[in-house]
Amino acid sequence: MRLRNVLIVVKDMERSIKFYHDLFGLDTVVDQDGNVILTEGLVLQDEKLWKKFLGREVIPENNSCELYFEEREFDCFVEKLERLYPEVQYVNRPMTHSWGQRVVRFYDPDGNLIEVGTPI
Repeated sequence: MRLRNVLIVVKDMERSIKFYHDLFGLDTVVDQDGNVILTEGLVLQDEKLWKKFLGREVIPENNSCELYFEEREFDCFVEKLERLYPEVQYVNRPMTHSWGQRVVRFYDPDGNLIEVGTPI
């Protein structure tokens, strides 16, 4: 058995595709009826489909999981984030952990938690 993808729920598919492309360089691999697979295995699913399949409401900003990315050019990434998405909601502004890793945490437009850190 192997883990194939990680799926997150989004309200506006085009906005989310643009967000993940702009910030992380992820491109669309497959686009099929409310499910879009991006490079690196991230799947975006339309919120209407998710609600239909689960029969439950989506809870944005639930802080129960995060997408984690590593970036060697950390300062350049933070500048790009602030330039392209000045309205982004931060959980932690850029900071340095006690072990020396620099990180930033924020929500995507749908309240999915993202962490970007320097390589460990």
